[in-house]
Amino acid sequence: MSKIAEIKSSFEAEVKSCVKISEVQDMKVKYLGKSGELTALLKEIKNLPSEERPVFGAKVNELRNFIENELQEKLFKVKELEMQEKLQNEKIDVSLTSVKPWGALHPITLVENEICNLMIAMGFEVASGPEIETDYYNFQALNIPEDHPARDMQDTFYITDIILLRTHTSPMQARLMEKKQPPIKMICPGKVFRSDSDASHSPVFHQIEGLVVDKNVTLRDLKGTLEYIASHLFGSNTKVRFRPSFFPFTEPSVEVDLTCSNCGGKGCSLCKGTGWIEVLGAGMVNPYVLENSGIDSGKYNGYAFGMGVERIAIIKYGIPDIRLFYENDKRFLKQFVK
Repeated sequence: MSKIAEIKSSFEAEVKSCVKISEVQDMKVKYLGKSGELTALLKEIKNLPSEERPVFGAKVNELRNFIENELQEKLFKVKELEMQEKLQNEKIDVSLTSVKPWGALHPITLVENEICNLMIAMGFEVASGPEIETDYYNFQALNIPEDHPARDMQDTFYITDIILLRTHTSPMQARLMEKKQPPIKMICPGKVFRSDSDASHSPVFHQIEGLVVDKNVTLRDLKGTLEYIASHLFGSNTKVRFRPSFFPFTEPSVEVDLTCSNCGGKGCSLCKGTGWIEVLGAGMVNPYVLENSGIDSGKYNGYAFGMGVERIAIIKYGIPDIRLFYENDKRFLKQFVK
């Protein structure tokens, strides 16, 4: 019994001094291992008188339970201390430096948001469609069959013979008219893709498509809508001019010019002395487009327009090269922070 008390006393003194996980593990081997102190005690049972063996065995087991509990508790405390020490030694100062991070909305986003807010205020709903389109919705549903020469003007990125990157946001017109009967007032902002790149063209750019379908819609309604947009984007004195044009999906079709925002229509280098700047294409929805989408062209008609957001931003801000929008030069982008 004196040996049991001696081992317990020795263990209590040693366990208090443990400060590492490895030290706790070493103590477990020393006292509870195959060649440990308690194992040696148990081997002595055979040398005791038979009447003393049960009491001795119970005391050894009691000591074993005590040591196991103490080691488990000590191991938990040591692990916690090591973790705190590790966190302290490996901590990283993530506080802000004296240079503050910078960020703001891109000018393309600013213009797109401004136009969308104007249209929403006029009762238009905002719709979105897939950027990877089918040939049917991108061309055929919009009265551009396979052999139509207008396809040559699109500079299309084809994925397969019938799958492509949309060349305009107009496919959403057909998709919406298939699902919804008039009256319809919608706009579709989004990215479009064409194989073209220079100072005034980009292979990826942004459009906003507008569509109105109802009874007794006229070109005057179209012009009134565009005048409202132009006056808010470029000033109340901005005038809108229609010139005859051709688009397969509208009939009649018009090119839309605005008085130059730089010179007010007097003539300058920006407008090449004409006083007018071509901004977008528009027209009355071709009856074939309505019929392709399941709308009775004898009962309903409508107008559509499509504008390039980059084009509007270039005119609005006087930007000479469309590529400036995509270079992520902070010196350029910071000019648009309000």
